[in-house]
Amino acid sequence: MNKILYLEHIRNLREDSDYSQAEVAKLLHVAQRTYSDYERGNVRIPLDAMIQLAQLYKVSMDYICCLTDKK
Repeated sequence: MNKILYLEHIRNLREDSDYSQAEVAKLLHVAQRTYSDYERGNVRIPLDAMIQLAQLYKVSMDYICCLTDKK
């Protein structure tokens, strides 16, 4: 998985959906700082959070993980 693209996908999906980091963090039950660390690549996103993000943005896990360009 390309780390840079993966992080761009997570950030772009959030921004395209007009969510703030605080809003997504609340949905994932983490602090805003933790979510910020996810987007910057300082902390790995747990699998359950990745699944929640895919469901929130209605995209496949393959898209989030940069295995496909098809959402």
